[in-house]
Amino acid sequence: MKVEQIYTGCLAHAAYYIESNGEAAIFDPLREVIPYMDRAKRDNAKIKYVFETHFHADFVSGHLDLQKHTGAQIVFGPSAKPGYDAIVAEDGQIFQVGDYQVKVIHTPGHTMESTTYMLIDEKGQEHGIVTGDTLFIGDVGRPDLAQHVIADLTEEKLAGHLFDSLRNKIMPLSDDLIVYPNHGAGSACGKMMSKETTDTLGNQKKTNYALRADMTKEEFVKELLTGLTTPPGYFPQNVLMNIQGYESLETVMDRAKSPLSVAAFEAAANETGALMLDTRDAEDFSKGFVPNSINIGLEGSFAMWVGEMIPSVKQKILLITYPGKQEEAITRLSRVGYDNVIGYLEGGFESWSDKKMPYNSVARMDADQFQQAFQENEALVFDVRKKSEFDSEHVIGAINVPLNQINEHLAQFPKDKPIVLHCAGGYRSMIASSILKQRGWDQITDVIGGFKAIAETDVPKSEYKCPTTLL
Repeated sequence: MKVEQIYTGCLAHAAYYIESNGEAAIFDPLREVIPYMDRAKRDNAKIKYVFETHFHADFVSGHLDLQKHTGAQIVFGPSAKPGYDAIVAEDGQIFQVGDYQVKVIHTPGHTMESTTYMLIDEKGQEHGIVTGDTLFIGDVGRPDLAQHVIADLTEEKLAGHLFDSLRNKIMPLSDDLIVYPNHGAGSACGKMMSKETTDTLGNQKKTNYALRADMTKEEFVKELLTGLTTPPGYFPQNVLMNIQGYESLETVMDRAKSPLSVAAFEAAANETGALMLDTRDAEDFSKGFVPNSINIGLEGSFAMWVGEMIPSVKQKILLITYPGKQEEAITRLSRVGYDNVIGYLEGGFESWSDKKMPYNSVARMDADQFQQAFQENEALVFDVRKKSEFDSEHVIGAINVPLNQINEHLAQFPKDKPIVLHCAGGYRSMIASSILKQRGWDQITDVIGGFKAIAETDVPKSEYKCPTTLL
């Protein structure tokens, strides 16, 4: 059976495509649907179904636009209550796609409507399971997201449901089945996913901590809930968009692709209260940027960090990109529901500087300069990596404020002393630098290459949690 995984690295997201005898189906598509339609066109196939494993939290699905463009029927598992036309399937229901079959297996736990789809080939042989966020490679879905939408669905209740789903619905299946999850390493929908994006169910039974045969429900719940970090604030907002519906991507793109002259851009920023988002890389941003803009570079996990750092998906946004990159930025923002881009600076930052407009910059130092500054005790060192990264190894005396919590801990950063910021490689620390600059901090220096570069120097480092850890 031919199953094509369509993987998008910046969201660690996997959609799936199957085709048989002129009929096709898509599982958990992203919002930009043209690639899926083009894929079906190459096979001279009609997309018959769009299967959704659950109401996603970390991205806005493309199911509605696929339905609009292709006439495909949207399918959810039992108990789903979408605010638009869709099939809410019964447990065990079978859908025909050409000579293939797709069987519904209701697996509540990550969310109550979470569903696994069994793929059955033209010979009637069970081939694999599209598991959504129920089962990952090396992990299972976190059970604490639905409670942000429905309060009485506690994480303990959902974890219990997930235990039952895995034991009663997934683990009895054949070891030969291929597991096709919705996410890989880097997604915030789990805590310890493998870099591998498929595996056999048999191997997962041997290696996945959550599938240990001798684990009690109490042990499962405790282990699953231990170490969960706070989910990004945009997650419940995306869930509601996926439940209730949303504007078509074409409408969003048409509104956002509005080139603004320097004067028009400045006026829009002053009049609308829009957030100015600069998507250039850290090096170029540091040399010069529009005052009060923040930096989240397109070359990194852009959509994820936008979701982490911009609290509301309804926030109006003005874009500053490299010329020609505005459409990519708008598309990647829309993947996580940030649909209110109202325009972009025509010509990019160069047009701003060409007009002799005022701009800001961020000082940077390399690892050798950092070592000298550290030895001379010239600045406070702030490490904006995750707590787990910090705990594994860090500069002695550094203060840990994870980037996604910086807005709640601004008071920890003195304004009357020099500050040095670093992350692992320089991407996150420039985001942090831009936020502090926007909020009035001036004595900031960013470390080029981050901790990876610092690790090559003689700066004292500790493998134990430092008492100056704040979070």
